[in-house]
Amino acid sequence: MLNVPSQSFPASRSQQRVASGGRSKVPLKQGRSLMDWIRLTKSGKDLTGLKGRLIEVTEEELKKHNKKDDCWICIRGFVYNVSPYMEYHPGGEDELMRAAGSDGTELFDQVHRWVNYESMLKECLVGRMAIKPAVLKDYREEEKKVLNGMLPKSQVTDTLAKEGPSYPSYDWFQTNSLVTIAIYTKQKDINLDSIIVDHQDDSFRAETIIKDCLYLIHIGLSHEVQEDFSVRVVESVGKIEIVLKKKENTSWDFLGHPLENHNSLIPRKDTGLYYRKCQLISKENVTHDTRLFCLMLPPSTHLQVPIGQHVYLKLPITGTEIVKPYTPVSGSLLSEFKEPVLPNNKYIYFLIKIYHTGLFTPELDRLQIGDFVSVSSPEGNFKISKFQELEDLFLLAAGTGFTPMVKILNYALTDIPSLRKVKLMFFNKTEDDIIWRSQLEKLAFKDKRLDVEFVLSAPISEWNGKQGHISPALLSEFLKRNLDKSKVLVCICGPVPFTEQGVRLLQDLNFSKNEIHSFTA
Repeated sequence: MLNVPSQSFPASRSQQRVASGGRSKVPLKQGRSLMDWIRLTKSGKDLTGLKGRLIEVTEEELKKHNKKDDCWICIRGFVYNVSPYMEYHPGGEDELMRAAGSDGTELFDQVHRWVNYESMLKECLVGRMAIKPAVLKDYREEEKKVLNGMLPKSQVTDTLAKEGPSYPSYDWFQTNSLVTIAIYTKQKDINLDSIIVDHQDDSFRAETIIKDCLYLIHIGLSHEVQEDFSVRVVESVGKIEIVLKKKENTSWDFLGHPLENHNSLIPRKDTGLYYRKCQLISKENVTHDTRLFCLMLPPSTHLQVPIGQHVYLKLPITGTEIVKPYTPVSGSLLSEFKEPVLPNNKYIYFLIKIYHTGLFTPELDRLQIGDFVSVSSPEGNFKISKFQELEDLFLLAAGTGFTPMVKILNYALTDIPSLRKVKLMFFNKTEDDIIWRSQLEKLAFKDKRLDVEFVLSAPISEWNGKQGHISPALLSEFLKRNLDKSKVLVCICGPVPFTEQGVRLLQDLNFSKNEIHSFTA
């Protein structure tokens, strides 16, 4: 029997597109939108040509289906007939044809990692690739060793063994009322952002980010614990302690039994995303089309999104799960705006523009207080080490490309002692589109290291500020270092054309690659 992926299964290797690369979209014909595709998949039409049958596909059979009107593609062992999807694909038919009749997993991951393809292409599923039977291995003895916390070398790739971090390990100990799980990362750059903990019923899951790898503890606990728990990090030795509260004050003979991928060290690019359901606590208007959403994490979750990283929000829309990346922000730029004051470690804020003709954001906007949204673990390649000894920080943002700049601004003005100057150039269409304008102006008045410039592309005649689009003239005047050889970083985020043009202009102005970081809005 074929193992058909469920619609709720999260797309593996879901990462945001690499910002510097972007991807081009092609104009779609009328009636070929994402919503139109969803309607087609719900219509009952046979999209595979197999009348509902699922088959095992050999490599030889896959190779035969390599034409636009007969195009099969394999993604992670499952084969899809993507011919019906050709005209609906935002990247165009030619891009799909690059993987026609072959395994397109690597190509898919380069461009579409964050797309929940299992749900989008469910009705196009032909079957799975035929595989040779594998020799089954008895893992019972290995599991006994695993639960003592040492990582078997068989679970670490040769590359990691040679180039990656030292093997992490874990242990556990207990008192009458508490169970403490100690993770020994053997790294000194570990903080509370590095550990993500989720436990539900008897399932306990802890992901520790160690450089470009993820160390996973995944256990079915032997006894019940309470929802709330605490996490402590000893940065000097790279030790993490997770303290669980027992429901009954009894002695545990063992911690539990291993679940999928327990005690494994995996490259982050090879891991799937884990989602948890978060509750909508508040929603407020920021501009005429932008809202500030506040989501509350489950009490059984510890998650802090690092500066410059993003998460994925997932919603079921007409039976299909749609996933979109968003960068969390702070509740505000100024403390006096934070009413009521909410603890940072249990709430996540998002500034999201509502596109009324879109599919995802109108559905998000229709959510009521108390409704739930699935939120993934963080992703992204921004390193906070870029701020070390930084003297000049330049931020270029267009529209909601402002979102990664919020936490960067807060951090820069409070935690970078070497900082001399921060300059933000914020591009929008009209004054009404400027997010948190009054807060930015008050923050600049309060901290003289901050300069803010607004640039409008369609201002009213009374506008006295700068006008136009990103250009050499605007940037050459704006990007003046405090000192000739000062350490500088330029962060840029906005629509893909804005970001790509901005990066080219920065390079023309002799900023090096190490001095530029681009995000994808």
